[in-house]
Amino acid sequence: MARRVRSGLFRKYFIVTISIILASFVFIGGALLFLVSQLWMNEKTALLNENVRSVAQNTSDVLESDYLGESGRGSVIVICNSLMQISAAVDADVFITNLSGDVVYCKELLQSNMAIYTGNCMVHNQYKIPQEIMKNSRKTVFSGTGDLGGVLHNIHFIVSAPVVVDGEVVAVVFATQPVVEGLAPYVGAIFRMFFFATLFAFAITFIIVYMVSSRLTRPLREMSAAAKQYATGDFSKRISIRRPRIRILGQDETDELVQAFNSMAQALASLEMSRRSFVANVSHELKTPMTTIGGFIDGILDGTIEQEKEQQYLKVVSDEVKRLSRLVTGMLNMSKLEAGELDIKPQKFDISEMLFRTLLGFEQVIEKKHMEIRGLDSMKANFVTADKDMINQVVYNLIDNAVKFTPEGGYIDISSKADAEKIIVKIRNSGKGIPSEELDKVFERFYKIDKSRSFDVKGAGMGLYLCKTIIELHGGQIIARSEVEEYTEFIFQLPLV
Repeated sequence: MARRVRSGLFRKYFIVTISIILASFVFIGGALLFLVSQLWMNEKTALLNENVRSVAQNTSDVLESDYLGESGRGSVIVICNSLMQISAAVDADVFITNLSGDVVYCKELLQSNMAIYTGNCMVHNQYKIPQEIMKNSRKTVFSGTGDLGGVLHNIHFIVSAPVVVDGEVVAVVFATQPVVEGLAPYVGAIFRMFFFATLFAFAITFIIVYMVSSRLTRPLREMSAAAKQYATGDFSKRISIRRPRIRILGQDETDELVQAFNSMAQALASLEMSRRSFVANVSHELKTPMTTIGGFIDGILDGTIEQEKEQQYLKVVSDEVKRLSRLVTGMLNMSKLEAGELDIKPQKFDISEMLFRTLLGFEQVIEKKHMEIRGLDSMKANFVTADKDMINQVVYNLIDNAVKFTPEGGYIDISSKADAEKIIVKIRNSGKGIPSEELDKVFERFYKIDKSRSFDVKGAGMGLYLCKTIIELHGGQIIARSEVEEYTEFIFQLPLV
């Protein structure tokens, strides 16, 4: 199961994280290449623009100085040499056309010895710039991309500028440079640099994300495995919390979840232990009186028990029936309290009188065990407003426990006092007491103190839990105190109103 969770949750978390990082790299790379391409194109266009203007101005100066003179051949050499130098400097094809669109000056007109080739330009003799382009180029400096109306075989940067002589446009300077052939090596170099840098960064990121994903999902995998173990009834598994090496990071939500999960597991373990103890106790509590009742009734019916002793044994049967009734009533009340179905019906009554009358019900047991009752002579009337039946159940359970666990010849000390806000009732009995490690657990549901320490093992562990629930339902509180081999004391308080 742990492997399946790892290949599920871990894989999803890992793939999603890596996909986001990879998409980020792709986006950044695409944006970088786009910006670099735009920057390169802008720089190329600006460079061509600047040089075309320079060629147009130089050509204009040359033509104005010797346009119709006998040294026109020298003008051609100067212009074509300038075109050759600038074309080489900017890695572009720079040429000059007349107004009809025919190329009249280009770098190919010159030989290496500065001699002029005879005839037309060997490279540009096929160029014929369309009139629509010529018309736009004669007006102002133009820059853009295209194929010069089909003259060029692919897309080029195109920049043009008119040549003005004596205020009149006589020619147009063109500069062209292939976009793809110029851009591809530049972008390719940038791409290779980015690719290897990204590959290195992605490899490191891959390892880090793997480790982080594994660490973040580890508690979830362990909790899933533990939950399956809990489903079988084994609550021993606990999830460990790995403290961060960097202290400033502190705890995160996962650590809090693990702590809550462990607390839940501890609560489930305690509840399961209490449940098992409760089932065993209730089974014993039900079985014992039922066996007693059945045995005595059968003895009376079949004549085994003498007739003059029937009343004695019927009294025992009656007591056992009442004991069963109290057990069932306690279970029903506990169920109603937990479901919130038990309504409080407040009324004003004297709690001191309730303590006295409850003690009277245990008179025979008290006399039989020769117990000393203290505090009754100094107890005064103290009135409280609460649900009388519920508080009576609390008082009965506490006095019943005191009588049950007080050794022969011991004492029970009862008191009730009132102040401006509350009534405080104390019930103390001598005896072996409750160990300190169990004192905080006595109010838990179904909890029973170690039977080996008890004088009386009757009860299903519901009495004190019901007492605590009822007192808190009235807005009060109850605590237990004890000294081993000395005494046990229960103290509860109720608000006066």
